Amino acid sequence: MVKAAMQSSNRIVGSRKWWALATVLLTMFFSSMDQTVVSTAMPTIIGDLRGFSLYAWVFAAYMMASSVTIPIYGKLSDVMGRKPFYLFGLILFGIGSAVSGQAHSMMELIAARSFQGIGAGAMMSMPRATIGDIFDPKERGKWMGVMGAVFGLASIIGPTLGGWITDTFSWRWVFYINLPFALLAIIGVIFTLPRVRAESRVKVDWVGSMALVMGLIPILLGFTWAGSKYPWGSAVELSLFLGGAAVLGFFFLWERKTADPLLMPALFKNRIFSMSLILGMLVSMSMFGSVMFLPIYVQGVVGLNAQDSGWVMAPMMISFILGSIASGQIMSRTGSYRVLAWASGAIIVVGSFLLTQMNMHTLWTTVVLNMVVLGLGIGSLMPLLNVAVQNAFPYRMMGTVNSTQQFVSSLGGVIASPIFGSILDKAFTHKLAATLPTSMKRVPLAGVNPQALLTIQAQQSIAHAFNRFGSAGHHMYLELMVAVKSSLTFGIERLFAVAFIFAVLCFIGTFFLPELKLRGQEYFESSPTLPTSATRDDTIAQNKHA
Repeated sequence: MVKAAMQSSNRIVGSRKWWALATVLLTMFFSSMDQTVVSTAMPTIIGDLRGFSLYAWVFAAYMMASSVTIPIYGKLSDVMGRKPFYLFGLILFGIGSAVSGQAHSMMELIAARSFQGIGAGAMMSMPRATIGDIFDPKERGKWMGVMGAVFGLASIIGPTLGGWITDTFSWRWVFYINLPFALLAIIGVIFTLPRVRAESRVKVDWVGSMALVMGLIPILLGFTWAGSKYPWGSAVELSLFLGGAAVLGFFFLWERKTADPLLMPALFKNRIFSMSLILGMLVSMSMFGSVMFLPIYVQGVVGLNAQDSGWVMAPMMISFILGSIASGQIMSRTGSYRVLAWASGAIIVVGSFLLTQMNMHTLWTTVVLNMVVLGLGIGSLMPLLNVAVQNAFPYRMMGTVNSTQQFVSSLGGVIASPIFGSILDKAFTHKLAATLPTSMKRVPLAGVNPQALLTIQAQQSIAHAFNRFGSAGHHMYLELMVAVKSSLTFGIERLFAVAFIFAVLCFIGTFFLPELKLRGQEYFESSPTLPTSATRDDTIAQNKHA
């Protein structure tokens, strides 16, 4: 392994690029595995910590913290190099993982996941930017496909590993498992990524960053509480939405005036960039509405345990790998991507529609088939959007454009998480009240929620509570479990319906994505610094192909 030397740019050449690639893939592997491991363990976690209403916030807090830091990491890494931010992110991610494993309440877990997310912001933006430091856009399609395959492989191993760890040891170890991988990645970054000599100073847009966070939090809280804790039209809800909107309004005005904005307004003048952001947000929202809640459906409705649900999720990730590799190969060989985007969007629509047809009697084999179709579409489209955006701007802006795209895509997940969580919580509560037999409604059921289905321990605890009703207690318990299962199915059906709407909008949006022929080695030779001039020739080409 060659020790990294001081240089003036982020370019990685020679034999060292393969070691750098290995480090990138390792980071991608364990950061992606973290998400799927935690997702599979979440039903057990909420059963242990008793926080179903805060389920979505475990993901939202992580995604919000990582999303806001992504543009900062990207902008600074263009000038100061990827290496220091890679190391900073890995260290924070490791600390956050250790603290998450020590959580004893949902609020503690959410706080720890927020800290972990700050480190994850670097791990989300640096790998794709580093691939851009190694390969030109035409080659990049193939390697972005490989990165997608690594993500898919991690997603296959993650659910199974998460289920096995949860069932065999404890859900806390799904966080501790990150630590050895983080250590290996830190060693790889130290020896393979170059140290870049900063030629100019970059100011961090702290005002914009804080304004974005302070604007998003009340809006996300509003979606989480609306219809459950507070009525939609209540003073609290209106204050949250209007207050958040006002702060976001200030954020957009600030970004237009500040010298070093968190989100560079000039980038949005590029049509490829703008449409890729819209498509990325829509596919992210559709994916979160489907994938994030599938473990609850598989365990709570189909009736599998945590480890078996991991096996059921694996075929979706296999199809994700196949779609990602095929998409990358097609782009590298043809140099184009527009028709491929149409096909990928259509497959996502079909997969999302199939999920809306599932009910409480659906077999696990049908669930697998539906997820395979959805995974194929998502796996094909996501690397395509990355390559299209990177190809539309000069190399010197790689980190900035890449991180902005990643930020907006992550923002889709941040917005979707509490919305879908609120839909599930409200639909479940409403359906349970209507489904329970009259005799059961006289029984105090405060706190009953889908966690009653998700762990054997929770079910045994509820069954024990019904023993005080004598011989009729067991029958009442069975009636309750049927009502809970029916209500959970009802809520998840509503989730899938909303996710399907986002999928349809994504498919429509693919027809508005302009195409710019993928460039080869000349991409590294022409590197103007201003986005307005840098994209002038690209814009002409875009209008020609649009």
